Amino acid sequence: MSIKQIMSKNVVTVEMDDSLRRVKEIFNNTRFHHLLVAESGKLFSVISDRDLLKALSPNIGTVSEAVSDTATLNKRVHQIMTRKPVVLEQNAEIFEAIEIFKNQNISCITVVDDEYEPVGIISWRDILKAWQCKISC
Repeated sequence: MSIKQIMSKNVVTVEMDDSLRRVKEIFNNTRFHHLLVAESGKLFSVISDRDLLKALSPNIGTVSEAVSDTATLNKRVHQIMTRKPVVLEQNAEIFEAIEIFKNQNISCITVVDDEYEPVGIISWRDILKAWQCKISC
């Protein structure tokens, strides 16, 4: 089974100079856990909801919130993004993704085309769903 058959094609991209406030709004208003960082259509990085949580002050939105806490929302994506994202081409086999998840501490793999433009994303959950369907469908 190829990655193209099970990847999520609905991805959201942000740019390197976007603020963490924008990233937070996207995560708060969607069910996405990963955003792709792209410039001129080319993939540069991935930012996860966990990357965002690590970068923001835990006091945001609480009674003890201070100006310095909300200032963390003004940081830029390039300051916290994961560099050198792990990628697969869309014709890669599912077993290649499984091997990557097994050997690296990542929660998603960006799927790119021949020109290194993002065309999808695959998580270990996508693999489990496909495996479950293969067994029970």
